[in-house]
Amino acid sequence: MKFIHVTDPHLVAPGETLFDLDPLDRLNACIDDINAHHGDAALCVFTGDLADRGEVAAYGGLRRALDRLVPPWHLLIGNHDDRPVFADAFPETALDENGFVQSVLETDAGAFVLLDTVEAGTHGGRFCEKRCRWLKARLQELRDRPVFLFMHHPPFDLHIPCLDEIGLADQDAFADAIAGHGNIRHLFFGHAHRPIAGSWRGIPITTMRGTNHGVPLDLHTRGRVPKSHEPPAYAVVFVDPQSVIVHFHDYLDKTTLVADGDGYRYAE
Repeated sequence: MKFIHVTDPHLVAPGETLFDLDPLDRLNACIDDINAHHGDAALCVFTGDLADRGEVAAYGGLRRALDRLVPPWHLLIGNHDDRPVFADAFPETALDENGFVQSVLETDAGAFVLLDTVEAGTHGGRFCEKRCRWLKARLQELRDRPVFLFMHHPPFDLHIPCLDEIGLADQDAFADAIAGHGNIRHLFFGHAHRPIAGSWRGIPITTMRGTNHGVPLDLHTRGRVPKSHEPPAYAVVFVDPQSVIVHFHDYLDKTTLVADGDGYRYAE
């Protein structure tokens, strides 16, 4: 199975810019690239911060952009999103019994568990008692199925202080909720705006840059999160019973070289 992971578009009202970049233009370029090269993907998952300020106009721009996306798409929210405004803009998105934007998506590769780590009024993440109970119940139901977790905030520190200060506050509770479930094959998250891979409690983890701006590899700064204009990316993921392979693609990079006689030239 092949699917696409996209994160952190940070859309503003169409025509506006953010950090001297046009988020909608860059998202449209991402969608164009996916359609051109990965229209055969089973689905796309967006792991939050869809809008930068949770504005109605931003979600309207997102809807119009997603209408062009060939593979089916599924949305999570992040700390920059507004849950009620998002729910009004995307009423087809599943909510749990407590109104959180989380659900289980059955796929050929296994169960995709989409989680809501948003706490209104703060950029830090939460996974409260209600959400923990929901996750424990779903994992119990899925105990015989491969599980893939998707969330905005990582449930562990990244060793980037300005991001760890706004990470998930309930790390121990989250770890307890997934403890003992050896069928979790991978955890995909957003929030970091950086290419990061590794493992946590034996679970492989990945994220990458958002489609608008990045966060530099700054291992010292605290407080306000610095931003960068590093190339935006999305991930192409291949899953089979033996492996999960994640390719990070800098879709605006135009430096590809192709063979040309005895030498090379840049691709058109």
